[in-house]
Amino acid sequence: MADNTLKGKRILGTARPPKVNSEQRTCAKMDCDTLLSRYNRREYCYTHAPTKFPRLRGRVVPEA
Repeated sequence: MADNTLKGKRILGTARPPKVNSEQRTCAKMDCDTLLSRYNRREYCYTHAPTKFPRLRGRVVPEA
């Protein structure tokens, strides 16, 4: 019968902690009191963030 055991190596070293911004930051939009997460590096909340469109590469959709 075949041996069905898995073997691996233990992870060595320590994990790097996440980058943290200053605490108690609010959205940069005037009259918005939304508190931003200390892990959110942006200056606007989701509602007031400027729209970003992804860079489309490769496939071109044919016109109908």
